[in-house]
Amino acid sequence: MNLLRPTLLALACLLAAPSQADDLPSLGDSSSSIVSPKQEHDLGRAWLSLLRGNVKQLNDPQLKDYVETSVYRLAETSQLQDRRLEFVLIDSRELNAFAAPGGIVGVNGGLFLNAQTEGEYASVLAHELAHLSQRHFARGVEAQQRMQLPMMAALLAGIVLAAGGGGDAGIGLIAGSQAAAIQEQRRFSRQNEQEADRIGIQNLEKAGYDPRNMPTMFERLARQYRYDGKPPEFLLTHPVTESRIADTRNRAEQAPKGGVEDSLRYQLIRARVALTYEGTPGLAAKRFQAQLDEDPTLDAARYGLALAQIKSGRLNEARANLKPLLAKAPNDITYNLAQIDLEITNNRLAEAQQLVERLQVLYPGSYPLNQVRADLLIKQGKPAEAQKVLDALLKNRPQDPDVWYEVAEVRGLSGDTIGLHRARAEYFTLVGDFDQAIQQLDFAKRRAGSNFPLAAQIDQRQREIMEQQRMVRDMMGR
Repeated sequence: MNLLRPTLLALACLLAAPSQADDLPSLGDSSSSIVSPKQEHDLGRAWLSLLRGNVKQLNDPQLKDYVETSVYRLAETSQLQDRRLEFVLIDSRELNAFAAPGGIVGVNGGLFLNAQTEGEYASVLAHELAHLSQRHFARGVEAQQRMQLPMMAALLAGIVLAAGGGGDAGIGLIAGSQAAAIQEQRRFSRQNEQEADRIGIQNLEKAGYDPRNMPTMFERLARQYRYDGKPPEFLLTHPVTESRIADTRNRAEQAPKGGVEDSLRYQLIRARVALTYEGTPGLAAKRFQAQLDEDPTLDAARYGLALAQIKSGRLNEARANLKPLLAKAPNDITYNLAQIDLEITNNRLAEAQQLVERLQVLYPGSYPLNQVRADLLIKQGKPAEAQKVLDALLKNRPQDPDVWYEVAEVRGLSGDTIGLHRARAEYFTLVGDFDQAIQQLDFAKRRAGSNFPLAAQIDQRQREIMEQQRMVRDMMGR
Protein backbone atom coordinates (compact mmCIF):
# COMPACT_ATOMS: atom_id res chain seq x y z
CA MET A 1 0.00 0.00 0.00
CA ASN A 2 2.85 2.45 0.68
CA LEU A 3 3.86 2.56 -2.98
CA LEU A 4 0.29 2.98 -4.12
CA ARG A 5 -0.52 6.21 -2.32
CA PRO A 6 2.03 8.52 -4.00
CA THR A 7 1.27 6.83 -7.30
CA LEU A 8 -2.35 7.87 -6.95
CA LEU A 9 -1.30 11.44 -6.38
CA ALA A 10 0.70 11.38 -9.59
CA LEU A 11 -2.08 9.70 -11.55
CA ALA A 12 -4.46 12.37 -10.39
CA CYS A 13 -2.06 15.16 -11.26
CA LEU A 14 -1.67 14.01 -14.85
CA LEU A 15 -5.36 13.55 -15.51
CA ALA A 16 -6.22 16.85 -13.87
CA ALA A 17 -3.64 18.79 -15.84
CA PRO A 18 -5.24 21.74 -17.68
CA SER A 19 -3.27 20.96 -20.84
CA GLN A 20 -5.26 17.74 -21.21
CA ALA A 21 -8.60 19.36 -20.62
CA ASP A 22 -8.34 22.33 -22.98
CA ASP A 23 -9.84 20.56 -26.00
CA LEU A 24 -12.40 18.39 -24.27
CA PRO A 25 -15.85 18.38 -25.88
CA SER A 26 -18.86 19.54 -23.93
CA LEU A 27 -20.85 16.56 -22.75
CA GLY A 28 -23.78 18.42 -21.31
CA ASP A 29 -22.39 19.25 -17.88
CA SER A 30 -19.73 21.73 -16.91
CA SER A 31 -17.75 19.13 -14.97
CA SER A 32 -16.89 17.43 -18.27
CA SER A 33 -14.68 20.41 -19.13
CA ILE A 34 -12.59 19.61 -16.06
CA VAL A 35 -12.59 15.79 -16.07
CA SER A 36 -14.15 14.09 -19.07
CA PRO A 37 -15.89 10.71 -18.86
CA LYS A 38 -13.05 9.24 -20.91
CA GLN A 39 -10.50 10.61 -18.47
CA GLU A 40 -12.47 9.12 -15.60
CA HIS A 41 -12.57 5.76 -17.39
CA ASP A 42 -8.83 5.78 -18.15
CA LEU A 43 -7.98 6.93 -14.64
CA GLY A 44 -10.13 4.23 -13.12
CA ARG A 45 -8.56 1.44 -15.18
CA ALA A 46 -5.03 2.63 -14.46
CA TRP A 47 -5.84 2.92 -10.78
CA LEU A 48 -7.45 -0.52 -10.68
CA SER A 49 -4.33 -2.25 -11.97
CA LEU A 50 -2.25 -0.55 -9.28
CA LEU A 51 -4.80 -1.36 -6.59
CA ARG A 52 -4.87 -5.03 -7.58
CA GLY A 53 -1.11 -5.18 -7.25
CA ASN A 54 -1.09 -3.64 -3.78
CA VAL A 55 -4.14 -4.93 -1.92
CA LYS A 56 -5.00 -8.51 -0.99
CA GLN A 57 -8.18 -9.68 -2.71
CA LEU A 58 -10.85 -12.34 -2.37
CA ASN A 59 -10.73 -14.67 -5.36
CA ASP A 60 -13.72 -16.91 -4.58
CA PRO A 61 -15.53 -17.31 -7.95
CA GLN A 62 -18.92 -17.70 -6.26
CA LEU A 63 -18.46 -14.49 -4.30
CA LYS A 64 -17.20 -12.63 -7.37
CA ASP A 65 -20.13 -13.90 -9.43
CA TYR A 66 -22.62 -12.80 -6.78
CA VAL A 67 -21.19 -9.29 -6.50
CA GLU A 68 -21.02 -8.80 -10.25
CA THR A 69 -24.53 -10.14 -10.86
CA SER A 70 -26.10 -8.12 -8.05
CA VAL A 71 -24.38 -4.86 -9.02
CA TYR A 72 -25.30 -5.26 -12.69
CA ARG A 73 -28.90 -5.82 -11.58
CA LEU A 74 -28.78 -2.46 -9.82
CA ALA A 75 -26.94 -0.83 -12.72
CA GLU A 76 -29.70 -1.80 -15.16
CA THR A 77 -32.20 0.41 -13.33
CA SER A 78 -29.74 3.10 -12.26
CA GLN A 79 -28.98 6.45 -13.87
CA LEU A 80 -25.52 5.18 -14.79
CA GLN A 81 -24.93 5.75 -18.49
CA ASP A 82 -21.54 4.06 -18.87
CA ARG A 83 -22.05 0.54 -17.53
CA ARG A 84 -18.58 -0.76 -18.30
CA LEU A 85 -17.95 -1.81 -14.74
CA GLU A 86 -14.94 -3.51 -13.22
CA PHE A 87 -14.94 -5.09 -9.79
CA VAL A 88 -12.43 -5.65 -7.04
CA LEU A 89 -13.17 -7.63 -3.89
CA ILE A 90 -10.93 -6.58 -1.02
CA ASP A 91 -9.86 -9.18 1.53
CA SER A 92 -10.71 -7.13 4.60
CA ARG A 93 -13.27 -7.74 7.30
CA GLU A 94 -13.63 -3.96 7.67
CA LEU A 95 -17.04 -2.66 6.59
CA ASN A 96 -16.66 -0.81 3.32
CA ALA A 97 -17.68 -0.47 -0.31
CA PHE A 98 -16.56 2.18 -2.75
CA ALA A 99 -17.01 3.40 -6.30
CA ALA A 100 -14.01 4.90 -8.06
CA PRO A 101 -14.07 7.05 -11.20
CA GLY A 102 -14.45 5.10 -14.42
CA GLY A 103 -16.85 2.46 -13.14
CA ILE A 104 -14.64 0.71 -10.59
CA VAL A 105 -16.75 -0.93 -7.88
CA GLY A 106 -15.02 -2.23 -4.78
CA VAL A 107 -16.49 -4.36 -2.03
CA ASN A 108 -14.81 -5.41 1.19
CA GLY A 109 -15.56 -8.83 2.62
CA GLY A 110 -16.67 -6.97 5.73
CA LEU A 111 -19.73 -5.61 3.93
CA PHE A 112 -21.23 -9.11 3.95
CA LEU A 113 -20.43 -9.50 7.63
CA ASN A 114 -22.26 -6.26 8.45
CA ALA A 115 -25.15 -6.22 5.96
CA GLN A 116 -27.50 -8.76 7.47
CA THR A 117 -29.86 -9.00 4.49
CA GLU A 118 -29.58 -8.74 0.74
CA GLY A 119 -31.60 -5.53 0.85
CA GLU A 120 -29.11 -3.92 3.21
CA TYR A 121 -26.22 -5.01 1.00
CA ALA A 122 -28.00 -3.68 -2.10
CA SER A 123 -28.69 -0.36 -0.41
CA VAL A 124 -24.96 0.25 0.05
CA LEU A 125 -24.17 -0.63 -3.57
CA ALA A 126 -27.09 1.45 -4.88
CA HIS A 127 -25.67 4.42 -2.98
CA GLU A 128 -22.21 3.86 -4.49
CA LEU A 129 -23.61 3.52 -8.02
CA ALA A 130 -25.37 6.84 -7.49
CA HIS A 131 -22.00 8.47 -6.80
CA LEU A 132 -20.86 7.13 -10.17
CA SER A 133 -23.98 8.07 -12.12
CA GLN A 134 -23.96 11.62 -10.77
CA ARG A 135 -20.24 11.94 -11.46
CA HIS A 136 -19.55 13.26 -7.98
CA PHE A 137 -15.84 12.80 -8.53
CA ALA A 138 -15.71 15.16 -11.51
CA ARG A 139 -18.18 17.55 -9.91
CA GLY A 140 -16.05 17.66 -6.79
CA VAL A 141 -13.07 18.67 -8.87
CA GLU A 142 -15.15 21.29 -10.67
CA ALA A 143 -16.24 22.78 -7.35
CA GLN A 144 -12.63 23.48 -6.43
CA GLN A 145 -10.87 24.12 -9.72
CA ARG A 146 -8.01 25.93 -8.02
CA MET A 147 -7.31 22.79 -6.02
CA GLN A 148 -7.67 20.25 -8.83
CA LEU A 149 -4.58 18.26 -8.00
CA PRO A 150 -5.03 17.83 -4.23
CA MET A 151 -8.77 17.32 -4.72
CA MET A 152 -8.34 14.43 -7.13
CA ALA A 153 -5.46 12.95 -5.20
CA ALA A 154 -7.37 13.18 -1.94
CA LEU A 155 -10.45 11.39 -3.22
CA LEU A 156 -8.35 8.59 -4.69
CA ALA A 157 -6.14 8.34 -1.62
CA GLY A 158 -9.30 8.06 0.48
CA ILE A 159 -10.54 5.19 -1.66
CA VAL A 160 -7.24 3.34 -1.31
CA LEU A 161 -7.13 3.86 2.43
CA ALA A 162 -10.71 2.65 2.66
CA ALA A 163 -9.96 -0.41 0.55
CA GLY A 164 -7.16 -1.45 2.83
CA GLY A 165 -9.00 -0.59 6.03
CA GLY A 166 -6.25 1.90 6.82
CA GLY A 167 -8.42 4.66 8.27
CA ASP A 168 -6.51 7.94 8.41
CA ALA A 169 -3.09 6.27 8.38
CA GLY A 170 -0.80 7.35 5.60
CA ILE A 171 -2.42 10.69 4.76
CA GLY A 172 0.77 12.31 6.03
CA LEU A 173 2.55 10.90 2.99
CA ILE A 174 1.01 13.69 0.95
CA ALA A 175 3.14 16.56 2.03
CA GLY A 176 2.92 19.81 3.85
CA SER A 177 0.36 22.50 3.38
CA GLN A 178 -2.05 20.26 1.44
CA ALA A 179 -2.61 17.95 4.39
CA ALA A 180 -5.55 19.76 5.95
CA ALA A 181 -7.34 20.19 2.64
CA ILE A 182 -6.78 16.57 1.70
CA GLN A 183 -8.08 15.36 5.05
CA GLU A 184 -11.27 17.32 4.49
CA GLN A 185 -11.70 16.29 0.87
CA ARG A 186 -11.63 12.59 1.70
CA ARG A 187 -15.32 12.90 2.44
CA PHE A 188 -17.98 13.50 -0.13
CA SER A 189 -19.88 16.69 0.48
CA ARG A 190 -23.11 16.50 2.45
CA GLN A 191 -25.00 17.50 -0.67
CA ASN A 192 -23.47 14.64 -2.66
CA GLU A 193 -24.27 12.17 0.09
CA GLN A 194 -27.90 13.29 0.18
CA GLU A 195 -28.11 13.05 -3.59
CA ALA A 196 -26.59 9.54 -3.58
CA ASP A 197 -29.07 8.48 -0.90
CA ARG A 198 -32.02 9.89 -2.81
CA ILE A 199 -31.04 8.35 -6.14
CA GLY A 200 -30.00 5.12 -4.45
CA ILE A 201 -33.45 4.79 -2.87
CA GLN A 202 -35.09 5.30 -6.26
CA ASN A 203 -32.80 2.70 -7.78
CA LEU A 204 -33.56 0.18 -5.03
CA GLU A 205 -37.26 0.45 -5.75
CA LYS A 206 -36.79 0.17 -9.52
CA ALA A 207 -34.55 -2.89 -9.07
CA GLY A 208 -37.22 -4.63 -7.03
CA TYR A 209 -35.83 -4.09 -3.54
CA ASP A 210 -37.67 -2.54 -0.62
CA PRO A 211 -36.05 0.92 -0.30
CA ARG A 212 -36.63 0.78 3.47
CA ASN A 213 -33.54 -1.39 3.56
CA MET A 214 -31.35 1.72 3.29
CA PRO A 215 -32.50 3.50 6.48
CA THR A 216 -32.65 0.14 8.26
CA MET A 217 -28.99 -0.43 7.41
CA PHE A 218 -28.06 3.08 8.53
CA GLU A 219 -29.99 2.77 11.79
CA ARG A 220 -28.34 -0.50 12.72
CA LEU A 221 -24.85 0.76 11.87
CA ALA A 222 -25.44 3.88 13.94
CA ARG A 223 -26.42 1.74 16.93
CA GLN A 224 -23.62 -0.75 16.38
CA TYR A 225 -20.79 1.78 16.18
CA ARG A 226 -22.21 4.57 18.35
CA TYR A 227 -19.57 4.15 21.05
CA ASP A 228 -16.78 2.84 18.85
CA GLY A 229 -13.70 5.04 19.07
CA LYS A 230 -12.58 3.94 15.60
CA PRO A 231 -15.61 3.31 13.42
CA PRO A 232 -15.20 1.50 10.07
CA GLU A 233 -14.00 3.47 7.06
CA PHE A 234 -17.43 3.44 5.47
CA LEU A 235 -18.80 5.49 8.36
CA LEU A 236 -15.87 7.90 8.21
CA THR A 237 -16.45 8.65 4.54
CA HIS A 238 -20.24 8.29 4.72
CA PRO A 239 -21.20 9.67 8.17
CA VAL A 240 -24.52 8.31 9.38
CA THR A 241 -26.16 11.23 11.18
CA GLU A 242 -29.60 11.35 12.76
CA SER A 243 -30.77 13.77 10.07
CA ARG A 244 -29.50 11.48 7.32
CA ILE A 245 -31.29 8.51 8.83
CA ALA A 246 -34.50 10.52 9.16
CA ASP A 247 -34.25 11.80 5.60
CA THR A 248 -33.71 8.35 4.09
CA ARG A 249 -36.49 6.91 6.26
CA ASN A 250 -38.92 9.60 5.12
CA ARG A 251 -38.05 9.07 1.46
CA ALA A 252 -38.24 5.30 1.70
CA GLU A 253 -41.60 5.33 3.45
CA GLN A 254 -43.12 7.12 0.46
CA ALA A 255 -42.55 4.02 -1.67
CA PRO A 256 -45.13 1.21 -1.79
CA LYS A 257 -44.45 -1.60 0.64
CA GLY A 258 -42.97 -4.74 -0.79
CA GLY A 259 -39.90 -5.68 -2.75
CA VAL A 260 -37.00 -7.93 -1.87
CA GLU A 261 -35.61 -7.73 1.62
CA ASP A 262 -33.53 -10.86 1.69
CA SER A 263 -32.74 -14.05 -0.20
CA LEU A 264 -31.34 -17.46 0.62
CA ARG A 265 -28.59 -16.98 -1.93
CA TYR A 266 -27.33 -13.89 -0.14
CA GLN A 267 -27.29 -15.76 3.15
CA LEU A 268 -25.33 -18.60 1.53
CA ILE A 269 -22.77 -16.08 0.27
CA ARG A 270 -22.61 -14.55 3.75
CA ALA A 271 -21.85 -18.00 5.15
CA ARG A 272 -18.97 -18.38 2.69
CA VAL A 273 -17.54 -15.00 3.71
CA ALA A 274 -18.01 -15.74 7.42
CA LEU A 275 -16.02 -18.95 6.98
CA THR A 276 -13.22 -16.96 5.34
CA TYR A 277 -12.83 -14.73 8.37
CA GLU A 278 -13.08 -17.33 11.12
CA GLY A 279 -9.79 -18.28 12.71
CA THR A 280 -10.07 -21.95 11.76
CA PRO A 281 -12.65 -24.19 10.05
CA GLY A 282 -13.22 -25.79 13.43
CA LEU A 283 -14.23 -22.49 15.02
CA ALA A 284 -16.48 -21.77 12.06
CA ALA A 285 -18.12 -25.18 12.42
CA LYS A 286 -18.87 -24.48 16.09
CA ARG A 287 -20.43 -21.12 15.22
CA PHE A 288 -22.62 -22.57 12.45
CA GLN A 289 -23.59 -25.51 14.69
CA ALA A 290 -24.66 -23.08 17.42
CA GLN A 291 -26.90 -21.30 14.92
CA LEU A 292 -28.44 -24.61 13.89
CA ASP A 293 -28.99 -25.63 17.50
CA GLU A 294 -30.95 -22.44 17.97
CA ASP A 295 -32.87 -22.82 14.69
CA PRO A 296 -32.55 -26.14 12.77
CA THR A 297 -34.32 -24.62 9.73
CA LEU A 298 -31.43 -22.25 8.91
CA ASP A 299 -30.27 -23.66 5.58
CA ALA A 300 -27.47 -21.11 5.28
CA ALA A 301 -26.03 -22.21 8.63
CA ARG A 302 -26.21 -25.87 7.57
CA TYR A 303 -24.48 -24.97 4.32
CA GLY A 304 -21.76 -23.06 6.17
CA LEU A 305 -21.31 -25.97 8.55
CA ALA A 306 -20.88 -28.37 5.62
CA LEU A 307 -18.24 -26.09 4.04
CA ALA A 308 -16.37 -25.83 7.34
CA GLN A 309 -16.47 -29.62 7.72
CA ILE A 310 -15.10 -30.11 4.20
CA LYS A 311 -12.21 -27.75 5.00
CA SER A 312 -11.46 -29.56 8.25
CA GLY A 313 -11.60 -33.02 6.66
CA ARG A 314 -14.82 -34.15 8.36
CA LEU A 315 -16.19 -35.37 5.05
CA ASN A 316 -18.83 -37.82 6.26
CA GLU A 317 -20.38 -35.14 8.47
CA ALA A 318 -20.29 -32.66 5.57
CA ARG A 319 -22.03 -35.18 3.34
CA ALA A 320 -24.72 -35.68 5.97
CA ASN A 321 -25.36 -31.93 6.17
CA LEU A 322 -25.47 -31.45 2.41
CA LYS A 323 -27.92 -34.31 1.92
CA PRO A 324 -31.05 -32.53 3.26
CA LEU A 325 -30.15 -29.35 1.41
CA LEU A 326 -29.84 -31.18 -1.89
CA ALA A 327 -33.01 -33.14 -1.20
CA LYS A 328 -34.87 -29.84 -0.80
CA ALA A 329 -33.27 -28.17 -3.85
CA PRO A 330 -31.57 -30.83 -6.03
CA ASN A 331 -30.69 -28.39 -8.83
CA ASP A 332 -29.41 -25.55 -6.67
CA ILE A 333 -26.00 -24.65 -8.06
CA THR A 334 -24.58 -23.49 -4.72
CA TYR A 335 -25.36 -26.75 -2.94
CA ASN A 336 -24.15 -28.79 -5.90
CA LEU A 337 -20.87 -26.89 -6.07
CA ALA A 338 -20.36 -27.71 -2.40
CA GLN A 339 -21.05 -31.37 -3.20
CA ILE A 340 -18.49 -31.24 -6.02
CA ASP A 341 -15.97 -29.70 -3.61
CA LEU A 342 -16.67 -32.55 -1.21
CA GLU A 343 -16.15 -35.21 -3.88
CA ILE A 344 -12.91 -33.62 -5.09
CA THR A 345 -11.62 -33.33 -1.52
CA ASN A 346 -12.50 -37.03 -1.04
CA ASN A 347 -10.65 -37.82 -4.31
CA ARG A 348 -13.87 -39.11 -5.86
CA LEU A 349 -13.15 -37.40 -9.16
CA ALA A 350 -15.48 -39.54 -11.27
CA GLU A 351 -18.43 -38.63 -9.04
CA ALA A 352 -17.43 -34.97 -9.19
CA GLN A 353 -17.24 -35.20 -12.98
CA GLN A 354 -20.79 -36.60 -13.18
CA LEU A 355 -22.09 -33.72 -11.09
CA VAL A 356 -20.27 -31.16 -13.22
CA GLU A 357 -21.69 -32.63 -16.43
CA ARG A 358 -25.23 -32.57 -15.04
CA LEU A 359 -24.90 -28.96 -13.90
CA GLN A 360 -23.34 -27.97 -17.21
CA VAL A 361 -26.67 -28.70 -18.90
CA LEU A 362 -28.53 -26.53 -16.39
CA TYR A 363 -26.01 -23.67 -16.04
CA PRO A 364 -23.81 -23.65 -19.18
CA GLY A 365 -22.66 -20.06 -18.71
CA SER A 366 -21.94 -20.17 -14.99
CA TYR A 367 -18.54 -18.68 -14.16
CA PRO A 368 -18.13 -20.57 -10.84
CA LEU A 369 -19.17 -23.85 -12.44
CA ASN A 370 -16.80 -23.48 -15.38
CA GLN A 371 -14.00 -22.55 -13.00
CA VAL A 372 -14.64 -25.73 -11.00
CA ARG A 373 -14.85 -27.67 -14.27
CA ALA A 374 -11.39 -26.44 -15.25
CA ASP A 375 -9.96 -27.21 -11.81
CA LEU A 376 -11.36 -30.73 -11.96
CA LEU A 377 -9.89 -31.35 -15.41
CA ILE A 378 -6.49 -30.27 -14.10
CA LYS A 379 -6.78 -32.72 -11.20
CA GLN A 380 -7.71 -35.42 -13.70
CA GLY A 381 -4.53 -34.73 -15.66
CA LYS A 382 -6.32 -33.17 -18.63
CA PRO A 383 -4.70 -29.73 -18.98
CA ALA A 384 -5.52 -29.40 -22.69
CA GLU A 385 -9.25 -29.80 -21.97
CA ALA A 386 -8.96 -27.43 -19.01
CA GLN A 387 -7.34 -24.87 -21.29
CA LYS A 388 -10.33 -24.96 -23.63
CA VAL A 389 -12.66 -24.27 -20.71
CA LEU A 390 -10.51 -21.38 -19.49
CA ASP A 391 -10.12 -19.93 -22.98
CA ALA A 392 -13.92 -19.84 -23.19
CA LEU A 393 -14.02 -18.12 -19.79
CA LEU A 394 -11.61 -15.47 -21.04
CA LYS A 395 -14.07 -14.41 -23.73
CA ASN A 396 -16.42 -13.21 -20.99
CA ARG A 397 -13.78 -12.24 -18.43
CA PRO A 398 -10.85 -10.78 -20.38
CA GLN A 399 -9.94 -8.39 -17.54
CA ASP A 400 -9.98 -10.98 -14.74
CA PRO A 401 -6.42 -11.51 -13.45
CA ASP A 402 -7.47 -14.67 -11.57
CA VAL A 403 -8.51 -16.34 -14.83
CA TRP A 404 -5.32 -15.26 -16.60
CA TYR A 405 -3.25 -16.64 -13.72
CA GLU A 406 -4.82 -20.07 -14.10
CA VAL A 407 -4.60 -19.91 -17.91
CA ALA A 408 -0.85 -19.45 -17.52
CA GLU A 409 -0.62 -22.48 -15.24
CA VAL A 410 -2.65 -24.68 -17.58
CA ARG A 411 -0.69 -23.64 -20.65
CA GLY A 412 2.47 -24.55 -18.80
CA LEU A 413 1.08 -27.99 -17.93
CA SER A 414 0.12 -28.46 -21.58
CA GLY A 415 3.65 -27.70 -22.71
CA ASP A 416 2.63 -24.41 -24.37
CA THR A 417 5.58 -22.40 -23.09
CA ILE A 418 4.96 -19.42 -25.36
CA GLY A 419 1.31 -19.33 -24.29
CA LEU A 420 2.42 -19.57 -20.66
CA HIS A 421 4.57 -16.45 -20.97
CA ARG A 422 1.89 -14.54 -22.89
CA ALA A 423 -0.74 -15.36 -20.27
CA ARG A 424 1.61 -14.33 -17.48
CA ALA A 425 2.18 -11.05 -19.29
CA GLU A 426 -1.56 -10.36 -19.31
CA TYR A 427 -1.81 -11.23 -15.63
CA PHE A 428 1.06 -8.93 -14.66
CA THR A 429 -0.37 -6.12 -16.78
CA LEU A 430 -3.72 -6.38 -15.02
CA VAL A 431 -2.04 -6.11 -11.62
CA GLY A 432 0.18 -3.21 -12.65
CA ASP A 433 3.53 -5.05 -12.74
CA PHE A 434 4.60 -3.87 -16.19
CA ASP A 435 8.27 -4.85 -15.87
CA GLN A 436 7.30 -8.46 -15.26
CA ALA A 437 4.81 -8.35 -18.13
CA ILE A 438 7.42 -7.04 -20.57
CA GLN A 439 9.93 -9.62 -19.38
CA GLN A 440 7.45 -12.44 -19.93
CA LEU A 441 6.91 -11.30 -23.50
CA ASP A 442 10.68 -11.20 -24.01
CA PHE A 443 10.75 -14.87 -23.01
CA ALA A 444 7.88 -15.58 -25.42
CA LYS A 445 9.65 -13.84 -28.32
CA ARG A 446 12.79 -15.90 -27.78
CA ARG A 447 10.70 -19.05 -27.93
CA ALA A 448 8.92 -17.86 -31.07
CA GLY A 449 12.21 -17.95 -32.93
CA SER A 450 11.68 -17.95 -36.70
CA ASN A 451 7.89 -17.89 -36.44
CA PHE A 452 7.80 -14.30 -37.64
CA PRO A 453 3.99 -13.76 -37.60
CA LEU A 454 3.82 -14.96 -33.98
CA ALA A 455 6.86 -12.92 -33.01
CA ALA A 456 5.24 -9.85 -34.59
CA GLN A 457 2.07 -10.37 -32.54
CA ILE A 458 4.08 -10.67 -29.36
CA ASP A 459 6.16 -7.64 -30.26
CA GLN A 460 3.01 -5.58 -30.89
CA ARG A 461 1.54 -6.55 -27.53
CA GLN A 462 4.82 -5.73 -25.84
CA ARG A 463 4.81 -2.26 -27.39
CA GLU A 464 1.26 -1.72 -26.11
CA ILE A 465 2.26 -2.71 -22.58
CA MET A 466 5.38 -0.54 -22.75
CA GLU A 467 3.18 2.39 -23.75
CA GLN A 468 0.97 1.75 -20.73
CA GLN A 469 4.06 1.62 -18.56
CA ARG A 470 5.36 4.87 -20.05
CA MET A 471 2.09 6.60 -19.31
CA VAL A 472 2.16 5.45 -15.71
CA ARG A 473 5.75 6.54 -15.32
CA ASP A 474 4.84 9.95 -16.72
CA MET A 475 2.07 10.11 -14.17
CA MET A 476 4.56 9.27 -11.45
CA GLY A 477 6.95 11.96 -12.66
CA ARG A 478 9.73 9.53 -13.49
